[in-house]
Amino acid sequence: MNIVRVLNFLEDKDKPQVILFYDKKLEKFLDEMDYPYMEKVPWEFLPVYQGFVRSFILRRNVFISDMIDEYNIDVLFPNSNFPVKNRSGTRVISWYADLQHKYYPEFFNKRKTIERNLRIRFSLRNGTDLIVSSNAVKDDFMRFYKVPASLRIHVYHFVSVIEKFPKNDIARLLSKYNLPEKYFLISNQFHKHKNHSTAFRALAELKNSGKNIHFAVTGKLPEQPTSKYMQELREIISSYDLKDNISFLGLISRGDQLLIMKYAQAIIQPSLFEGWSTVIEDARSLQVPVIASNLPVNKEQLKDKGEFFEPHNYTHLAEIICSFPKRDLNQKIYEEYEVRIKKAAYELLKIFKN
Repeated sequence: MNIVRVLNFLEDKDKPQVILFYDKKLEKFLDEMDYPYMEKVPWEFLPVYQGFVRSFILRRNVFISDMIDEYNIDVLFPNSNFPVKNRSGTRVISWYADLQHKYYPEFFNKRKTIERNLRIRFSLRNGTDLIVSSNAVKDDFMRFYKVPASLRIHVYHFVSVIEKFPKNDIARLLSKYNLPEKYFLISNQFHKHKNHSTAFRALAELKNSGKNIHFAVTGKLPEQPTSKYMQELREIISSYDLKDNISFLGLISRGDQLLIMKYAQAIIQPSLFEGWSTVIEDARSLQVPVIASNLPVNKEQLKDKGEFFEPHNYTHLAEIICSFPKRDLNQKIYEEYEVRIKKAAYELLKIFKN
């Protein structure tokens, strides 16, 4: 969906013809992709294990061979299954988000780790092109894997396209979610590597020093009531009596999320690991300041426009929040939205054409 939205920022003469192969279970999303030169094709996608076995036996990549044979495709993107080399003249480009399993293997079970490593090794061996979201991820591939000299690795910084901004006013949303006028926003999934705990401990430091700071936290809460991560967060909240300083909003509509984000004092992104942060991209598109962990990828993404802290140093994070200037809603922090998205569209087109 994001790729299609980005391509809309190309000049009309440069817009490529797009064939979208989609799983019928995801048909409900088709109306959200408005592109003038797109053919939408329902497709029966093979289960991964079955596809690999059939590909080995037939010596052809059955995940994509029928697509290539039936349609006049110059470039196929993204593909994540490369059991054998593609023998056609079509360029088949893979994409990989990050190598988190190499840094935090404890976040993955043994089976998932094996699957990730095997899929990556097949892609490197049998693919010709790989797109990654940051130079940090590219460096990780060169560090952890033997990358063939023939494989072309492209860095494409994906951007957040906001097509329809919500019409609700912020006062109504503050009332709806019982939020104060001033708040900081954390908008992440509830996974351990997202590191909410450091942010909550920083909030405790601020409260102990007499500072009344409020966090709004969005994201789907784990369905398992025994989630160890949520137990850890609840213990922090209980130990430091933070229940009145944190609003868990849950999984809210995209429109509500964007409006709450737009009017936040800042976005806090405390993550231990990222390939390229979606929430930072949202903040850049909305001109919202960001306080982020000092990961190389976060620095690559924000450059000198962010405030950074060591991911486990909640004292430093508390100091940044305490001294953070009052938000000027008219301040332009980042490059203009349309200029940045258009640049991204041509960067992507250049990869496809090379």
